[in-house]
Amino acid sequence: MKKNRLFFLISLLMALCIFCLSSCGTTSNAASSSSGTNSASASGLQGTDLGATPAPNFQLVDQHGKMISLSQFKGIPVVLTFFYTHCVTLCPLIAQKIYVSLNQLGPKAQQIAIIAISADPTGDTPTNVLAFSKEHGLEGYTNWHYLMGSRAQLTPIWHAYGVAGLPPNATVMTENEMTHTSVVYLIDSQGREQVLLDSNFLPSQLTQDITILLHK
Repeated sequence: MKKNRLFFLISLLMALCIFCLSSCGTTSNAASSSSGTNSASASGLQGTDLGATPAPNFQLVDQHGKMISLSQFKGIPVVLTFFYTHCVTLCPLIAQKIYVSLNQLGPKAQQIAIIAISADPTGDTPTNVLAFSKEHGLEGYTNWHYLMGSRAQLTPIWHAYGVAGLPPNATVMTENEMTHTSVVYLIDSQGREQVLLDSNFLPSQLTQDITILLHK
């Protein structure tokens, strides 16, 4: 299983290199404020500094049918991203990077919350989400929550975090939309947005950021 996962990760990294050479685009929201590189802030955190802005709250159901809100995790850091389960490029890559980072953290991985919000209200069914979680080694983490909802429920959250959801009747996102959506927010224990990592981040950078936030 580990060999298969390593082979999968290497293949995705190669696909990402090709994708990054061909993709471009700009947007005015926070999710696209990253310049394509993850630099260190004054606090030592890797990523684009978000100025400790309060993170917008949300409440959705996770893959186990449990109602989850961001506010319930006050007191611990939160890793927040946006996925859709049948994505074949950046979503699986980021999921694998999160998996690697959690392994690097060891027991400390249980001291944070990892949340993915659906970018596809139609295709992200509980069955698909559970399969996606298992494929990327995340199903064993009780603090892993893949949140789903209707388009009406998800759209305000996408807008609040400056990301793109899958358009109605679409089967994949355009390159522009994937670029804007494939980001990771790091939220501190006070519920404040600290940094944004773009899709090029290394697992070690995420591990370092989480370690710093655990000691804040």
